[in-house]
Amino acid sequence: MIPLSPIDHVFTGAGAYPLEFVFAYAQPIDAGRLAESLRGALALFPAVSSRLARQAGLWALEPTPSGCTFETATSPIAFADAHSRAAFVSPVETLEGEPLARIRLTRTPDGSVLGVSLSHAVVDGFSYFYFLSAWSLVFRGEAVPPPCDERSQLAAPSVPGASGCDADAVLAGAGLFLDTPRRQVPRDRLSWSRRLFPRDELRALHAEAQAECPVRLSHNDVLAAWLWREHVPRWTRPSEPLAFLSCPVDVRRVLPGFPGNYFGCAVALASAALPLEQLRETPLPQLARRVRDAVAAVDEARMTRALVTLAALGRDQGLAGFERLHVVHPRAGLLVTNLSRLPVREIVFDAGPPVAFDILAPAERCAVVLPAADGLDVRVCAPLPA
Repeated sequence: MIPLSPIDHVFTGAGAYPLEFVFAYAQPIDAGRLAESLRGALALFPAVSSRLARQAGLWALEPTPSGCTFETATSPIAFADAHSRAAFVSPVETLEGEPLARIRLTRTPDGSVLGVSLSHAVVDGFSYFYFLSAWSLVFRGEAVPPPCDERSQLAAPSVPGASGCDADAVLAGAGLFLDTPRRQVPRDRLSWSRRLFPRDELRALHAEAQAECPVRLSHNDVLAAWLWREHVPRWTRPSEPLAFLSCPVDVRRVLPGFPGNYFGCAVALASAALPLEQLRETPLPQLARRVRDAVAAVDEARMTRALVTLAALGRDQGLAGFERLHVVHPRAGLLVTNLSRLPVREIVFDAGPPVAFDILAPAERCAVVLPAADGLDVRVCAPLPA
């Protein structure tokens, strides 16, 4: 049994933000060799082949052969021609008794599509691609860098009397939103939009913001600020007092001595807020500064406070409390995840590297920044009007 950390528990229950990508290959992949190499990879990453099991009133991962499913399919439609790519993936649900990893290999007229859905309680973005890269190494008979799967690395320190049960305490302590229980939103109730940012446009946007900001801004600070102002007013009701921006931060780079090969969910949430009308009117440099300050505030002390807050929530409200947690404000927020450095070309089987890929994770009010040939490819998943 692998006990879940307080952060892992955020991603359990209905609507728990699974990670889903599909990868297109220009040649067929040998299904038998792929299945055999998957068994070898799962032996190195037992958490991937797990189901939820109750332990001390909370969840743990129980490695089991049925914790990861592998299936094959055929499609008469090429990847590039598919109106919806949802058929190329078999979604997971992070619920008791369900496999936490589902993998589908689809033969298409122009090659193969590999669809991988993993529970966010098992992996974050770094770990997702760590596993896929390792799997491809196993397939090719190459050495695999061993992961660190000691989830005790993110255990909460003991703080007597710590409480994290009301919404204000959870937001202040962990950057999360305690609200009504999450629900699984049907894919047909979500709308994906796409915006390409060529390098020249990114440079100009960054230069505009940096010229009037006294602190050094990253391109992600500026892009997140732009997305916040562009999208949140579209779905936020005037009755909401604040409009929020949330950004996950990989704490592998934040915590002193933390293993860089940690396999699990090593994220903290940075958050910023403004009244809706003020958000609409605030210049980009000021918004970008707010994003920079929020991300910079995620340090060792902030991560410790988040772990303590979430552990207290688990003690007081149990698993039901975690199912009320949202990584993005459910009515007036946007979460921006930067995945612009994905090692997609490392996922090489016998068909060479992927020639295309797509993200399918059904997470409303979330934006994902992906790499593109000449800049960045930003996808925004928005709720359809009721």
